[in-house]
Amino acid sequence: MTDTTQRLFVSYAGPDRAWAEWVGWQLKQAGCEVELDRWDWHTGDDLVQRMSLALDRADAVVALFSRHYFAPERWTGDEWTATVAARGRLVPVVIESLADQDIPALLAGRLRTDLHGLDETAATAALLEAVHGPSAPTGPAAFPGAPSAEVPAEPDAQRPRLPSSAGPPEVWNVRRRNPDFSGRDTEMVQLRSGLLSAQHAVVQALHGMGGIGKTQIALEYAHRFASQYDIVWWVDAEQADQLPVRYTELADRLGIAKPDAGTEANAHLLLQHLRTRHRWLLVLDNAEQPDQIDAWLPEGPGHVLITSRNPGWHGIAHHSHLDVFTRADSQAYLHARVPGITTEEAGLLAQDLGDLPLALAQAAGVLRSGMSLDRYRGLLATNTARLLQESDVRDYPVPLAATVGIAIARLTDGGHSEATALLRLGSFLGPEPVPTAWLETARPGLTTIPGDPGDPMWLRNALQHLSRFGLARTDFGTFQIHRLTQAILRAQTTADLVSAVRDDVTAVLAAIDVGDPQAPADWPTWSSLTVHLATPHVTTAIADRTALRPTLLKAVSFLLASGQSRAALDLATTLDQAWSTGLGPDHPDVLTCAERLGHATASLGDYAKARAIIEDTFARRRRVLGEDHPGTLQSANNLANTLGDLGDYAEARRMQEDVLARRRRVLGEDHPETLQSASNLANTLGDLGEYAEARRMQEDVFARRRRVLGEDHPDTLTSASNLAGTLGALGEHGQARRMQEDVLARRRRVLGEDHPDTLTSMNNLARTLSESGDQAEARPMQEDVLARRRRLLGEDHPDTLTAANNLAGILGRLGEYAEARRMEEDVLARRRRLLGEDHPDTLTTANNLASTLDDLQEHAVARRMKEDVLARSRRVLGEDHPDTLMAANNLASTLGALRRYQEAVDLLKDTRARSLSVLGAKHPDTVRVTRNLAAVLIAAGRRYEAQRLTDGKPRREKRRFGRKRR
Repeated sequence: MTDTTQRLFVSYAGPDRAWAEWVGWQLKQAGCEVELDRWDWHTGDDLVQRMSLALDRADAVVALFSRHYFAPERWTGDEWTATVAARGRLVPVVIESLADQDIPALLAGRLRTDLHGLDETAATAALLEAVHGPSAPTGPAAFPGAPSAEVPAEPDAQRPRLPSSAGPPEVWNVRRRNPDFSGRDTEMVQLRSGLLSAQHAVVQALHGMGGIGKTQIALEYAHRFASQYDIVWWVDAEQADQLPVRYTELADRLGIAKPDAGTEANAHLLLQHLRTRHRWLLVLDNAEQPDQIDAWLPEGPGHVLITSRNPGWHGIAHHSHLDVFTRADSQAYLHARVPGITTEEAGLLAQDLGDLPLALAQAAGVLRSGMSLDRYRGLLATNTARLLQESDVRDYPVPLAATVGIAIARLTDGGHSEATALLRLGSFLGPEPVPTAWLETARPGLTTIPGDPGDPMWLRNALQHLSRFGLARTDFGTFQIHRLTQAILRAQTTADLVSAVRDDVTAVLAAIDVGDPQAPADWPTWSSLTVHLATPHVTTAIADRTALRPTLLKAVSFLLASGQSRAALDLATTLDQAWSTGLGPDHPDVLTCAERLGHATASLGDYAKARAIIEDTFARRRRVLGEDHPGTLQSANNLANTLGDLGDYAEARRMQEDVLARRRRVLGEDHPETLQSASNLANTLGDLGEYAEARRMQEDVFARRRRVLGEDHPDTLTSASNLAGTLGALGEHGQARRMQEDVLARRRRVLGEDHPDTLTSMNNLARTLSESGDQAEARPMQEDVLARRRRLLGEDHPDTLTAANNLAGILGRLGEYAEARRMEEDVLARRRRLLGEDHPDTLTTANNLASTLDDLQEHAVARRMKEDVLARSRRVLGEDHPDTLMAANNLASTLGALRRYQEAVDLLKDTRARSLSVLGAKHPDTVRVTRNLAAVLIAAGRRYEAQRLTDGKPRREKRRFGRKRR
């Protein structure tokens, strides 16, 4: 292909795939390089980004305009302004009748080519002229390998037909299209591509559980691509012995049946006939017996599409497992069918229903009948099986409860007792994959599974039957039962059997060796276990099992260590409620659970509530366990940290010094909990502005943790991060940056991109980069941190507000004062509400906002704010705290701008003297104050006095960042 080959993207909505194939084929025959690009906008694609990427890789985008293309949920006209309108390499091609009002206003007047209603010759000429201009070749292109354009070869039967000129198939028995069909565009493209993958007969099998939408996809495929076939025949293949009858009916429609030959002979006549025909599609719906279907599969150059619960089509058909909807598809489905439902509500309902299409369809029908969403979700939690018996979904023959019931009945009637028992046991676990190794390990102690416990093939055989009936999905080393199937099964289990099954669940969960919940290397195993332990019906069933209490407590620790604070809070809350009632509030396990409940609450940013929980736990542990018990000291440690989070640094310091002294005496210098206390005390010293002592302690803790725990242990990385932060506070930005880059790389590798500690490292590095003047690198990193924290923690979490505060600081450094002001006003309002007027973080944001007002020349307002910040900082932090000194420096800058020079000079001289004493002459903050003083002196006409302060050019500077989150 030469460099002059035109590269084209054909963009289309999923339902218009047949048109896209025809357009793409014609353009390829005209010598173009073509890529079909389905844009599935409703599942979250960014249209501007997709269009920009397409235009970067191609010479033009050929856009197939249709009602699907401009569906309201997929489209906003403003999105095109900055890309398509500006760059102008869009070739609009209209494939169905559209009025101007059907097209976004920006494109309504744009020149476009209409193909609908034209025959193939005219449509081809119009398409090529639209792409290449008036000199384009005209007429339909020959199929590759044809001897001439006038006499196409036999393979011409394979080329795409023009959809609008092709009539309905000669033979067609498919029922009407489902007007509510939604999503599944990716699966449809994969299915179409698979069926087009060879010249000979292609057999594709879609398998999956009942209610997942196999039949609906087959039905939509038949309608969507009807123009490409001459024969489309639908067969209910559930009873394999009826296939000859259904084939005979097709033979009769084709006129090849012999009236006296009998059904089996006529069926074979059909199979022979299909070997000579092109463009046929045979749909075998609900085929469950591959070995009986195999002999009746056609071998001609057509397509066979099979739907089945049974995955056992190896060696017979290309097969693919059909999974539930994506969450985005579920939400789009519910939005279209339940008026007024919000995205969040749709997401919660979809989660409850496990994204199963039939369940979503049934729920939409019930909600449209007038039931409230809260009422429906409540009934779903308590009366799942009863609720899923209700259905008015026309395109599904039976409701979900009946679908599952039929499959279970077939399993039971087949005499597969081990499979039935395994299915029941799995229904009392969580809906996530269950490692088969758990069952193998626990098998000798399982009382509800019949058969020989020593049979090495029992699990394979049982799972094979569950998979065959679509009741479980089996993958390498795991099996999984859908949450609604589980709920239906639990509801059908008798009370006496429930107790025995729960005993077996306990035996399975207690037999797992999961390792250390604090060690990232063991987190994959802990994750597999905890998704089951934290499932509400599992937690409720096993909470009173003494053998599992240590595992449950470790599970909460794992969730906290791995950054899953919300899940930790939910699990700890459930356990705390159950155990407080059953064991009493002073039981050691209850106190440990309460400690972790307080930790989770603090991790989610609710410091006031966390303080109340932790203070109560601390008081109980002191009374029950004594002052020096490790549990008591852990509660004291947590309380001190929470006081620091609330801004009470003095009391936090007092408590941490006491805890550190006790831990050193009780546990030793190098014990991880002693090092935890030393690290926390050092952080508080940093919060108090005592950077030199904080550095000394952090260096010591860092060295000990490296030796005791290793380079990559999360606690060691925390020490490195904290030390880097203190180095930055001391003005050693180069060394701080090198350490932060190393810690970030390690945390990404060990903890993952979205772990809170990784985001802290990104936040701190972005701040250091900005303070070093590298705004170009700092800004995208800080924007990424903010976006991730908003998604993971929410808008109001203190860490999210820190990221927003720091991004506003970077914007101020870049001169984007209006946006910096908007962000700082928002952060200030949130911090005042969540943390209070006097919290150090609130004062930092108020100080930054006042500085931005200075930049916007609103000096009078800035002065009032800065005077208030300075007064509060002196009272809360003290006269000599670095943040107080910076607040004084910033106020002096404003006084200078207002030409109140003597007031500014007096304030700056006092501030400089304090900064020299606290931070030293070389600290960046001291340098800033000195330069500010020189600038004000010059402005006041006292140049000689200014020159005595500094040899460099004086300039005003202000601090835009707050404390680092460590």
